[in-house]
Amino acid sequence: MGVPLVAGNWPHADSFDTFVVNESFVRKMLAGGNPIGRHLSGGLMNGTIVGVVADFKALQLDAEPSPEVYIPYQLPPMGNSVRVVVRLAANPRPIAPVIRKLAAGVDPTQPVYEFGTLEDALADSIAPRRFTLFLLGVFAATALLMAVVGIYGVMAYSVTRRTREIGIRMALGAQRREVIAAVLREGMVIALAGIATGVVAALALTRLIASQLYDVKPNDPWTFTLVTLALAATSLLACLGPASRASHIDPIIALRHE
Repeated sequence: MGVPLVAGNWPHADSFDTFVVNESFVRKMLAGGNPIGRHLSGGLMNGTIVGVVADFKALQLDAEPSPEVYIPYQLPPMGNSVRVVVRLAANPRPIAPVIRKLAAGVDPTQPVYEFGTLEDALADSIAPRRFTLFLLGVFAATALLMAVVGIYGVMAYSVTRRTREIGIRMALGAQRREVIAAVLREGMVIALAGIATGVVAALALTRLIASQLYDVKPNDPWTFTLVTLALAATSLLACLGPASRASHIDPIIALRHE
């Protein structure tokens, strides 16, 4: 499996009374003390701890490792099935018939089922969370699109209402870049106020989705920084259209407006 030994030694191949535990077992069950030489008793676990291996996630990628004790496979199984892991350097798909044949050679009465790759197991373990985050992503994209449409609509309406004012400014010598800057400034003030309000609300509500996050803090500063910059850039693009249109207003037509 490639799980590294972090303390002690591996059990001998012919030893049935020596065990290996993981780091979570040492931390949670032995209060972080020295586990080497400790005796375990109860059920099949009747022997001595000789080694400690690193934690690894055997069942679910987004779950913390649980305390585990590794016993010799020759002992009576604790369940009704056994998982066998085969390491291959090539594509594992064509190897399935070979593995089934090898298993039948050991015991033809034992069925082999649930054949799959490590990638399949990883994907299945996080499928519910992936679907939930996909829905959140769709909702977020929809909200962003609505925000862009809303900002564009507000700024376009504002430019329409200020057509006469913009025409007078241009007739008195205002440059196009000054008109664009004024419209962008007005739009970005509104957008930045909304973004600031949204960031404060997000900081207060992220605890509600903390259980859906994996290796990401609910108030991750990089995430909030990148999202804030993305929203600001999107708002700027939404304001550019009305600002550009305002800079091309003909002063003569604008003065006749209304």
